[in-house]
Amino acid sequence: MRNRTELREFILLGLSNDPQLQGGIFVFLFIAYMLSIMGNLTIITLTLLSLLEVSFTTVSIPKFLGTLITGHKTISFNDCMAQFFFFILLGVTEFYLLAAMSYDRYIAICKPLHYMSYDRYIAICKPLHYMTIMNPRVCILLVFASWLASFLIIFPSLMLFIQLDYCKSHVIDHFTCDYFPLLHLSCSDTKFLEIVGFSCAVFTLLFTLAIIILSYVYIIRTIVRLPSASQRTKAFSTCSSHMIVISISYGSCIFMYINPAAKDRVSLSKGVAVLNTSVALMLNPFIYSLRNQQVKRAFIDRARKIVYFSSK
Repeated sequence: MRNRTELREFILLGLSNDPQLQGGIFVFLFIAYMLSIMGNLTIITLTLLSLLEVSFTTVSIPKFLGTLITGHKTISFNDCMAQFFFFILLGVTEFYLLAAMSYDRYIAICKPLHYMSYDRYIAICKPLHYMTIMNPRVCILLVFASWLASFLIIFPSLMLFIQLDYCKSHVIDHFTCDYFPLLHLSCSDTKFLEIVGFSCAVFTLLFTLAIIILSYVYIIRTIVRLPSASQRTKAFSTCSSHMIVISISYGSCIFMYINPAAKDRVSLSKGVAVLNTSVALMLNPFIYSLRNQQVKRAFIDRARKIVYFSSK
């Protein structure tokens, strides 16, 4: 039998040990976090959306901000595993929800009815049927399927992570408990978990990206056939905010997780993780709200009601 030391806590190194640089990092992340929370809470208040984004950024950023203030970088083993679980769960769920949103855009712009022939596609727009097709039951089913798929992907990995021996070090070269930095600390054979992590990342990214690309192929083919330039502009405007968020989310995670070796590119993954968990989520409410007329109208109506009742 081999000697095994029970590990009770980790030390998160963060992004930098330079005191002057830490001050700048704290200010930047604090402002980004507050803007993300306020922006997404505004959208939640107006449309009951963005709860996922608020939860995702709250999993890691407040803890990291606390370490920058107090200098206390330790995190218990149980807290680290919980942070790791929710960090991956919410991140994976967001990709499935982005795919579901691309299907929603596809239904909103054009529902293909039939093919006249193999090489000739006829698409008939049915905007009035949108509420019938995307009814509350379908929306709830898509959201539930996104969460369930994410849970089934991450929960088995979490059970395997708990069984690993962490005897090399208890210092995590990251600001949060992430998949590959944790594997880097284990003295157990992590080859299987590296393959599982890589395979799950590839499957999630490629599967959801395939749905998005397929949806937008049909959308673009429909839009270019619209007779009016104003109709084409309006249709593209409907999808533009979603496409911006897709570019940010997929671009950052491709750098983070499409990497079969857990010991490589740790420093790069930290920087990209900041982009994915803070900057991208800070921009999401501004991107969606500024490009969405319904959100702007809802915000104006809510502001008028607040002013009305406060003046009474």
